Amino acid sequence: MANTANVPFNTRLRRIVRRNNRMVHGTALTMKRDGLIVAQPRIYNPRFPLRGLLLLISVAFLFKGYIYAELGARDYNARVAAMSEGAMIEQAGGWLMAADPATVIVGNFLRELLR
Repeated sequence: MANTANVPFNTRLRRIVRRNNRMVHGTALTMKRDGLIVAQPRIYNPRFPLRGLLLLISVAFLFKGYIYAELGARDYNARVAAMSEGAMIEQAGGWLMAADPATVIVGNFLRELLR
Protein backbone atom coordinates (compact mmCIF):
# COMPACT_ATOMS: atom_id res chain seq x y z
CA MET A 1 0.00 0.00 0.00
CA ALA A 2 2.89 2.36 0.72
CA ASN A 3 4.33 1.70 -2.77
CA THR A 4 1.16 2.76 -4.58
CA ALA A 5 1.14 6.16 -2.88
CA ASN A 6 4.65 6.97 -4.16
CA VAL A 7 4.05 6.00 -7.80
CA PRO A 8 3.09 9.51 -9.03
CA PHE A 9 5.94 11.03 -7.03
CA ASN A 10 8.51 8.57 -8.44
CA THR A 11 7.21 9.14 -11.96
CA ARG A 12 7.52 12.91 -11.59
CA LEU A 13 10.97 12.53 -10.04
CA ARG A 14 12.19 10.34 -12.94
CA ARG A 15 10.86 12.89 -15.45
CA ILE A 16 12.61 15.76 -13.65
CA VAL A 17 15.91 13.90 -13.43
CA ARG A 18 15.75 12.91 -17.12
CA ARG A 19 15.07 16.52 -18.14
CA ASN A 20 17.86 17.78 -15.91
CA ASN A 21 20.30 15.28 -17.44
CA ARG A 22 19.39 16.54 -20.92
CA MET A 23 20.20 20.10 -19.83
CA VAL A 24 23.87 19.19 -19.52
CA HIS A 25 24.28 20.05 -23.23
CA GLY A 26 22.86 23.53 -22.74
CA THR A 27 19.54 25.23 -22.30
CA ALA A 28 17.33 27.49 -24.34
CA LEU A 29 15.32 30.06 -22.44
CA THR A 30 11.79 30.68 -23.64
CA MET A 31 9.07 32.89 -22.28
CA LYS A 32 5.56 31.53 -21.89
CA ARG A 33 2.42 33.59 -22.48
CA ASP A 34 2.10 34.40 -18.80
CA GLY A 35 5.66 35.85 -18.67
CA LEU A 36 7.28 32.87 -16.99
CA ILE A 37 10.78 32.16 -18.34
CA VAL A 38 11.39 28.44 -18.72
CA ALA A 39 14.69 26.69 -19.45
CA GLN A 40 14.31 23.88 -21.95
CA PRO A 41 17.10 21.46 -22.88
CA ARG A 42 18.85 22.07 -26.19
CA ILE A 43 18.93 19.18 -28.60
CA TYR A 44 22.43 17.75 -28.71
CA ASN A 45 23.56 17.01 -32.26
CA PRO A 46 27.19 15.95 -32.36
CA ARG A 47 28.88 17.36 -35.46
CA PHE A 48 31.26 15.51 -37.70
CA PRO A 49 34.84 16.77 -37.23
CA LEU A 50 35.32 18.05 -40.78
CA ARG A 51 38.44 20.04 -39.94
CA GLY A 52 40.10 16.96 -38.48
CA LEU A 53 39.23 14.90 -41.53
CA LEU A 54 40.68 17.52 -43.88
CA LEU A 55 43.84 17.70 -41.76
CA LEU A 56 44.19 13.91 -41.87
CA ILE A 57 43.80 13.83 -45.66
CA SER A 58 46.31 16.67 -46.07
CA VAL A 59 48.88 14.91 -43.89
CA ALA A 60 48.32 11.68 -45.84
CA PHE A 61 49.00 13.44 -49.17
CA LEU A 62 52.09 15.11 -47.70
CA PHE A 63 53.33 11.74 -46.47
CA LYS A 64 52.73 10.10 -49.84
CA GLY A 65 54.40 13.01 -51.59
CA TYR A 66 57.43 12.83 -49.30
CA ILE A 67 57.86 9.11 -49.94
CA TYR A 68 57.41 9.72 -53.68
CA ALA A 69 60.08 12.45 -53.59
CA GLU A 70 62.56 10.33 -51.62
CA LEU A 71 62.20 7.10 -53.60
CA GLY A 72 61.66 8.52 -57.05
CA ALA A 73 58.87 7.67 -59.47
CA ARG A 74 60.22 4.35 -60.71
CA ASP A 75 61.05 2.84 -57.31
CA TYR A 76 57.83 4.16 -55.74
CA ASN A 77 55.67 2.59 -58.47
CA ALA A 78 57.61 -0.68 -58.23
CA ARG A 79 57.04 -0.89 -54.49
CA VAL A 80 53.33 -0.06 -54.86
CA ALA A 81 53.00 -2.73 -57.57
CA ALA A 82 54.69 -5.28 -55.29
CA MET A 83 52.35 -4.29 -52.49
CA SER A 84 49.32 -4.71 -54.76
CA GLU A 85 50.20 -8.36 -55.38
CA GLY A 86 50.13 -9.32 -51.68
CA ALA A 87 47.33 -10.21 -49.31
CA MET A 88 44.04 -8.36 -49.19
CA ILE A 89 45.28 -5.75 -46.67
CA GLU A 90 48.41 -5.16 -48.78
CA GLN A 91 46.26 -4.73 -51.87
CA ALA A 92 44.24 -2.09 -50.03
CA GLY A 93 47.50 -0.38 -49.02
CA GLY A 94 48.70 -0.54 -52.63
CA TRP A 95 45.48 1.04 -53.81
CA LEU A 96 45.75 3.83 -51.21
CA MET A 97 49.43 4.48 -51.92
CA ALA A 98 49.06 4.53 -55.73
CA ALA A 99 50.63 7.58 -57.34
CA ASP A 100 47.73 9.89 -58.13
CA PRO A 101 48.17 13.39 -59.62
CA ALA A 102 48.12 15.06 -56.19
CA THR A 103 50.89 12.76 -54.94
CA VAL A 104 53.01 13.47 -58.02
CA ILE A 105 52.55 17.25 -57.67
CA VAL A 106 53.35 17.24 -53.95
CA GLY A 107 56.29 14.86 -54.53
CA ASN A 108 57.80 17.05 -57.25
CA PHE A 109 57.37 20.15 -55.09
CA LEU A 110 59.02 18.45 -52.10
CA ARG A 111 61.85 17.12 -54.28
CA GLU A 112 62.67 20.67 -55.37
CA LEU A 113 62.27 21.95 -51.82
CA LEU A 114 64.54 19.28 -50.27
CA ARG A 115 67.42 19.80 -52.71
